[in-house]
Amino acid sequence: MAVRAAVLPAIGSPLEITGIDLPDPGPGQVRVRLAAAGVCHSDLSLSDGTMRVPVPAVLGHEGAGTVVAVGEDVGHVSPGDGVVLNWAPSCGACHACSLGEVWLCANALSGAADVYARTTEGTDLHPGLNVAAFAEETVVSASCVLPVPDGVPLADAALLGCAVLTGYGAVHHSARVRAGETVAVFGVGGVGLSALQAARIAGASKIVAVDVSAEKEELARAAGATDYVVASDTTAREIRGLTGKQGVDVAVECAGRAVSIRGAWDSTRRGGRTTVVGIGGKDQQVTFNALEIFHWGRTLSGCVYGNSDPAQDLPVLAEHIRAGRLDLSALVTERISLDGIPAAFENMLAGKGGRALIVF
Repeated sequence: MAVRAAVLPAIGSPLEITGIDLPDPGPGQVRVRLAAAGVCHSDLSLSDGTMRVPVPAVLGHEGAGTVVAVGEDVGHVSPGDGVVLNWAPSCGACHACSLGEVWLCANALSGAADVYARTTEGTDLHPGLNVAAFAEETVVSASCVLPVPDGVPLADAALLGCAVLTGYGAVHHSARVRAGETVAVFGVGGVGLSALQAARIAGASKIVAVDVSAEKEELARAAGATDYVVASDTTAREIRGLTGKQGVDVAVECAGRAVSIRGAWDSTRRGGRTTVVGIGGKDQQVTFNALEIFHWGRTLSGCVYGNSDPAQDLPVLAEHIRAGRLDLSALVTERISLDGIPAAFENMLAGKGGRALIVF
């Protein structure tokens, strides 16, 4: 059956909106009709080669939809069920999984190398980050779908698949923000806005949003920021000025740039925690001298997928949504069609904030 999809023909090439042929789901597979998919900066990183992906591929890893068919040996979902796509399913058997660190599963992305569909001309296609959500329908491993929690609109649930899990997890699982602490979030995109809301939910006493664009202040404050700083050479000094000359207890970096990682580190108080969520390229080199590492006593840590376990965290997030503490609609700056993905990529390159949501 042919469906429309956004195909990345080669690294560095523009996406092509075209028809693809999807097979019926095989054993252990599920076919999903997408309701919505978020346009994430990671998709841009895949398209430009910052992150490796087999090509040609259909990108898109943040989505939700309705099950239309299941293959043999699939028991946890049925046709008609609403599901969230999980682009990094854990295998349960590798070393990381045995330690309970499912977000570091060694086999999470093994499906991305598979051929899951073909162009109408017969060219093999790979599913970008396993799930190929930039399409009207997709076929995925059953491990890549989780039931949509009760009370969460299907289209909004797409954001749970990456932005919200990542931003919420960075605050609650990686940085472990405690009530009364001060927090700075660098980068006000979809993940950053989620982190701001998570810091508010955690009871942070001061939440400073930092971004290169002054235009994102309204978005940031709506998400929970108490202060807003336009990124510059004096960012760390400004943040210390907002925190009694100490710096914040926790800084969360969501941009993946050397300058903002260094800025987040410099903005963290002595003994504080700096968590890096953003995905940067190999050319983004960050340097520290040995004395400052000793003197400041800060903790610097990476954070993959919010250090989250989607099966465990989705019900928690759903409870926050139902209680009105977490607003998914506040993350969406525009709702677009599939044809609008190339323009959404351009907006990301221009530094425009929030999340574009493809609604099918």
